[in-house]
Amino acid sequence: MAVQVPGAALHDMVKPLEWLLGKWRSEEGQGKYPTLKDFKYGEEVEFSHVGQPNLQFSAYSWHLENKMPLHREVGFVRIKPGTNQVAFVVAQNIGLSEIEEGEVTGQSLKTTSHTVGRLTFGKPPQTQQIMREFQRSGDILEQVVSMKTENTDMTEHLRIKYKKI
Repeated sequence: MAVQVPGAALHDMVKPLEWLLGKWRSEEGQGKYPTLKDFKYGEEVEFSHVGQPNLQFSAYSWHLENKMPLHREVGFVRIKPGTNQVAFVVAQNIGLSEIEEGEVTGQSLKTTSHTVGRLTFGKPPQTQQIMREFQRSGDILEQVVSMKTENTDMTEHLRIKYKKI
């Protein structure tokens, strides 16, 4: 959970990302990958701020049948001053850290990683690149994540549509 600063105004630099703010939830996530069995998952994401020139990000997913925790991510979203260029810095509980960059256009955010770090004892295959897209339409926020590994070209991996809660 992100800590809110009561009365903190949204920093002018991140106002183009204001449409992401809030807590979003879904139990309709679909995962697939050529090396995995297709799966369904639930997830809650939150974008928040404390008045600084970035948004805080957290994502927590769970197995739909047994409700056991799955993937976790935390990070920050920043905008290069005077542009629509965005940086997304993410740490994952599976031992990956990534820096993605891209653009925000209206209510769409698209990023591609240029740096992926991993634990020396991480499970193969090695993730080499991640692409992420958030798109909002009304009260629905959709996220699509694609991934490239040492064995598989860039392929869609996760797709989920959240409702604001």
